[in-house]
Amino acid sequence: MLTDINPKLPMRDKKVTREFYMNKLGFQEFDTADFDAYLMMTKDQIQIHFFLFKDLDPKENYGQVYIRTDDIDRLYDSLLDSKTTIHPNGPLEIKSWGQKEFSVLDPDHSLLTFGQNISL
Repeated sequence: MLTDINPKLPMRDKKVTREFYMNKLGFQEFDTADFDAYLMMTKDQIQIHFFLFKDLDPKENYGQVYIRTDDIDRLYDSLLDSKTTIHPNGPLEIKSWGQKEFSVLDPDHSLLTFGQNISL
């Protein structure tokens, strides 16, 4: 019955969030509706939604999303090309559970982990 999931993450500044996801991660804004306190971004088959939380302390943000990909090496290289900072504790590596992963933090410190099953 379930068909999709669209995580909702906090954002302090819609413009900053939009620019990061577009310019660093290659997302596009979804839909033509422009809501002051809400943003929807899309890339390939996924969407991430954002809600305005002006008082968010990034050091206390525990938002996390795990995003699966079928070409992690190409994605990783494209993020390096766009000068996206890779999380220092989340470099591209093969994990013991059979995933090749890396992570980045968005401007509000939501953790985005990208992973591909490599079936050890």
